[in-house]
Amino acid sequence: MKLHRFSLLMLVLGSSAMAQTQKFTMAEAVNGLRTNLAVKNISQFSWAADGKSYIQAVKGGYLITDLKTNKQDTLVSLTQLNRSFSDAKLKAVPQIKFISGSNGYFNTDNKMVWIEKSGNDWKVKTSAAVNENASNVKVFGDNQTFAFTVKNNLFVNKNGKAIAVTNDSDENIINGGAAVHRNEFGIDTGIFPAPNSEAVAFYRMDQTMVADYPIIDWSVTPAVNHNMKYPMAGQKSHEVTLGVYNIKDQSTTFLKIEGEKDQYLTAVTWSPDSKYIFVGVLNRGQNHVKMNQYDAATGNFVKTLFEETSDKYVEPQHPLTFFPNSNTDFIWQSQRTGYNHLFHYSLEKGLVAQITKGDWLVTDILGFNEKKKEIYFTSTRETPLEKHLYKINWTNFKMQRMDDASGVHTGILSSDGNYLYDIYSNAGTPRSANIINTTTAKSTNILTAENTLKNYQRPEIKNVELKADDGTPLYGKIILPTDFDANKKYPVIVYLYNGPHLQLVTNTFPASGNLWYEYMAQNGYIIFTMDGRGSANRGLKFEQAVFRNLGTTEMNDQMKGVDYLKSLPYVDAERMGIHGWSFGGFMTTSFMLRKPDVFKVGVAGGPVIDWKMYEIMYGERYMDTPQENPQGYAAANLLDKVQNLKGKLLMIHGAQDDVVVWQHSIKFIKSAVDNGVQMDYFAYPGHPHNVIGKDRVHLMQKVTDYFDQYLKK
Repeated sequence: MKLHRFSLLMLVLGSSAMAQTQKFTMAEAVNGLRTNLAVKNISQFSWAADGKSYIQAVKGGYLITDLKTNKQDTLVSLTQLNRSFSDAKLKAVPQIKFISGSNGYFNTDNKMVWIEKSGNDWKVKTSAAVNENASNVKVFGDNQTFAFTVKNNLFVNKNGKAIAVTNDSDENIINGGAAVHRNEFGIDTGIFPAPNSEAVAFYRMDQTMVADYPIIDWSVTPAVNHNMKYPMAGQKSHEVTLGVYNIKDQSTTFLKIEGEKDQYLTAVTWSPDSKYIFVGVLNRGQNHVKMNQYDAATGNFVKTLFEETSDKYVEPQHPLTFFPNSNTDFIWQSQRTGYNHLFHYSLEKGLVAQITKGDWLVTDILGFNEKKKEIYFTSTRETPLEKHLYKINWTNFKMQRMDDASGVHTGILSSDGNYLYDIYSNAGTPRSANIINTTTAKSTNILTAENTLKNYQRPEIKNVELKADDGTPLYGKIILPTDFDANKKYPVIVYLYNGPHLQLVTNTFPASGNLWYEYMAQNGYIIFTMDGRGSANRGLKFEQAVFRNLGTTEMNDQMKGVDYLKSLPYVDAERMGIHGWSFGGFMTTSFMLRKPDVFKVGVAGGPVIDWKMYEIMYGERYMDTPQENPQGYAAANLLDKVQNLKGKLLMIHGAQDDVVVWQHSIKFIKSAVDNGVQMDYFAYPGHPHNVIGKDRVHLMQKVTDYFDQYLKK
């Protein structure tokens, strides 16, 4: 008996040890966290309207869970839904928006469908046809009226009848589209329903004055050209206005907004009583914003509530957030103190108070508990590497952290503010979901996800903190080979982005940040990544350190990482590579040409080569115009530096990239040919953001093979 027990113990230990030596395939390294290695999650979490239960999607339907009893019931199932569909049955449960525990709606097969509970069943209450070419569908607050766009025109559907709000025949005049100002300034929609659902504001973007730019579809023979409008830095920009459509009398009024024709209209907000519209009017120079109030019925200017200016740029990212049951008091998010914070404003009194303060950022407002006068939000108060959940009283400014675990937290607040859904991960926690009682701060766990990577050979990951030349802390990670031997020397790949609005180094799962890094570590590489000045979530001084000189300060900071790597006895300084995409592609190419003796190999994906060929909104914010800042554009321009290349450079670009257009790398190739410089190039059909599945695996295999060819002994 003892022998059998010993053998069984050996078997268990042996299988565990073997399991942890499993290596990632390239497919797992690239797509695994979205496929077979996906971490368990609560799908489509939402609070029930009464705030006393929550809803989640499961296979075959939706569940509702009572908070007090923890009892789970089926809210609606696919079988129940299909009893109401006599002809075309639903093949899968649609994404349902629940108005209450007995009402909801969804969009399927060119139809908006409203359902209601009837006894133990669900029945279709009503439905409305949606044009098969419709996009940007937005349901109004009454949960009945909805708006949508077809091509470049806006429509409203009221009581099942579609009404054409606009009828512009020129496809370059776009009404209600999502791409106004190329989605900068936090803009993600062009449709703004009034709170009373009786009107809708919409962007009208006239881009007829912007030059056509060709995007070639090479997948067909002969190839087909699709022109788009791409306003480049220093050139003609589009012109945007805001219309207000009154559904009852079917009339449209445009707000009388004065200023430059090519200025930016941001932070569009209705007053809760639907009488006024507020617009952040930002000049093209992006250094002066006015928050203006307009009469929604007449379009007349009422007054300017406040202004913000900067010697560099201001960047309004959020609409106004009105306090509960108030038509006069609202929160404005501003970086005026150097960090994004909450400011209490009144239409009657102006600035009332700065609500949050400190050398940290508010990253999101989650909602209110009106009875307790509390605002809930996420912030970087503890560390820039994490986000946590907080509440603050808007009268006495008493603040309290709501979670107690390290990591990056996101939250969804119930409508009454009594409960907070907290979901987070950290280096050792794949995912944890909890319900927090906002009165007692008691947390109840509803999901602890299994570590899907537990059977794999994982590298050692060390957090690194370095100092920029001005003493600013720089956070990075070094990932060691899985068979690490401190007496050996290893090749290194520096992966970087280092551009605005992105942060690579955070305390999340997996600790590496990317399974491709771990794949490379399993194959004998050291991986290093660091967020230098210019990247996100560190405040304005950190972000604006790169102003008018993109690529220079960032390289100085990344060189601190290079110096650190060279100081390590197990790093082979003769076998160092660098890799990045988009802004990271620009940084990779910049290093290979402006500091050609540092890296032996570079792989640049979709790189910006000349900022004069990048879009106005982003480019002019960080560089001003080429006319205003010729020295900055010249220093960052890589076309006249090709002859400096010493190492091996592979440039990769998507032929249909409409963000960093293909012309960047095409012109770079021509410059290389003209200068007799040898480099490698790989173009693929499509756009880098929609290259998925096997195509992305093949792409990353090519990147890996290139590093193997020149960095492995």
